[in-house]
Amino acid sequence: MKSRLQNSIWTKIRAFTPRIRPSCKSSTLTRVCQFTSRSNRWQKHRILTPKRVSQPALARFALQVREDFPILRQKIHGKPLIYLDSAATSQKPQTVIDAISHFYAHECGTVHRGVYHLAAKATEKYNKVRSQIARFINAASENEIVFTRGTTDSINLLANAYAQILEEKDEIILSEMEHHSNLVPWQLLAKKRGVVLRFIPVNDRAELDLDAFAKILSPRTKLVSIAHIANSTGTINPIAKITQMAHKRGAKVLIDAAQSTAHIPLDVQELDIDFLALSSHKAFGPTGVGILYGKYDLLEMLPPVQGGGDMIETVTLEKTTFEKPPLKFEAGTPSIAQVIGFGAAIDYIQSLGLENIRSWEHQLLTYATEKLLTIPKLRIIGTAKEKSSIISFVIEDVHHLDLATFLDLEGIAIRSGHHCAEPLLQRFGLTGTCRISFAPFNTFEEIDTLMTALHKILNILKNS
Repeated sequence: MKSRLQNSIWTKIRAFTPRIRPSCKSSTLTRVCQFTSRSNRWQKHRILTPKRVSQPALARFALQVREDFPILRQKIHGKPLIYLDSAATSQKPQTVIDAISHFYAHECGTVHRGVYHLAAKATEKYNKVRSQIARFINAASENEIVFTRGTTDSINLLANAYAQILEEKDEIILSEMEHHSNLVPWQLLAKKRGVVLRFIPVNDRAELDLDAFAKILSPRTKLVSIAHIANSTGTINPIAKITQMAHKRGAKVLIDAAQSTAHIPLDVQELDIDFLALSSHKAFGPTGVGILYGKYDLLEMLPPVQGGGDMIETVTLEKTTFEKPPLKFEAGTPSIAQVIGFGAAIDYIQSLGLENIRSWEHQLLTYATEKLLTIPKLRIIGTAKEKSSIISFVIEDVHHLDLATFLDLEGIAIRSGHHCAEPLLQRFGLTGTCRISFAPFNTFEEIDTLMTALHKILNILKNS
């Protein structure tokens, strides 16, 4: 469906003048989400509830968290900013901003090279973050943490390493719900090496079909690469079960944890996964840095994919020997300030507590889901029983771009489009959706403001 914005809908924008302002009162935050509506429509979208934290404590928690994010104090188009796009990138707390600024102002030096004070201090802080991340995901050793530029870079690193060891007709299993960053690198590998890609289908709730997965697993399966949480629908995949099934057939498992890092606990040893990729910028940290976790024996077995300084042991004109993992995968001067900022972001997550974050975001998810389902002709894409704080939806006869543009005029930031997950949207016969995603700083008040804005926008579009 062609966007109405391309048909001069801008002439209607001036008519949309009501200023919708969320209240700063805390009273609505202390409401308990006790929904009396139990229609078939709502029952279909019921979501499993995580461990509860008391509602008053969560109300105080949310108000305190908002104070940590300076960007939330500004206005967009004269309206208070309501940020509902944390699945794309998270906003940054002041502690992360300060950590990066302090490094550049007082401690800037290169790592693993100089013996002078600044270089030694930078190296100490950089290495400390590696150990911190290992503890955060419960890796067996800090040497299992490879710094990268983010999830996409981590998956490409692994794909390029696997390209040197896989054989023609070996198989890699992905799913229909993967982000392009967990699809395109494997397509490039398949084209280069003659590897076969197979895909786990999803059902109408956007959940993986594990029976179909069992059927496509074979002795030729070398790797299974799956999102922990689907960025387009919020589906939380059963990683422990998937890993168990894959390991029984001798396959290794890579988990894309970009959407889970700041929302639910990660324990790579308990899950027994072989590799994990994640990004700092989706977890309150800076852009341009992430990690690839790998079991040490696997990292030791894989060849390096980039050459340069810091990843070498010795170099002659004839040959080079390489460092042990993780350094053999970290060629060149790394993103030092970003790594230090990432460490501050992990400190921040742990100060909030992942259980608190998950409990509050679940309440927001449940409240928003029930409210959205009151809108006629609105359909939620992805109604899994196990779901994170992401809602994708479409409204019949309304283009997702129009809706997102009008919401921006009210200071409300949401995502519209295919969310870098075109195959999944094709599965549902769509080219794009609107997506809202929550962080611990979001509130019930903001959801109420969103709903008021949606009703006004739909009325304008109906009469346009």
